[in-house]
Amino acid sequence: MTRSEAREQAFKLVFNRMFNKQSTADEIINNMTEAGEYEPNDFSAELFKGVCENVQDIDSLIEKNLVRWTLSRIPKTVLAVLEISVYEILYREDIPDSVSINEAVNLSKVYCSDNDHSFVNCILGTVARNK
Repeated sequence: MTRSEAREQAFKLVFNRMFNKQSTADEIINNMTEAGEYEPNDFSAELFKGVCENVQDIDSLIEKNLVRWTLSRIPKTVLAVLEISVYEILYREDIPDSVSINEAVNLSKVYCSDNDHSFVNCILGTVARNK
C-alpha cells in the first residue's frame, strides 16, 4: 500500500470518528476492518491515532487560521482532510509540509466538493508558514 493509499485509509477512519466520538481509536479501526471498509496499515493507523490524540490542538489551530468561517461550518470531509494534514505538519518531521499539503489537496479533490481543494490548500499553506 502506498502512503497516498494509507492516507486515504486514515481519512476514512478520521471521518468515521466524527460520528463515533465515544468509540476509541482501536474500536473504530476494528469495526471498520470487520466491515471491510479499512485495510489495516501501520502508517494509516499511526496518522489516525495521532489525530485522535491531538484533535483539540489540531482543530484549534485550524480554527485560528479560518477567515470568516467557523469550524462547525466546515464540511466534515474537508475537516477530516485538514486534521490529517495538520497532524503531519505539526507532528511528523519526516514528512515535508509540501507533501502533506499536496496529499490533502488530492484527497479533497476526490472526497470533497469542487472548490474545496483551494480552501484546503489555503488553510494548510497558512498553517505551514506559521508553524
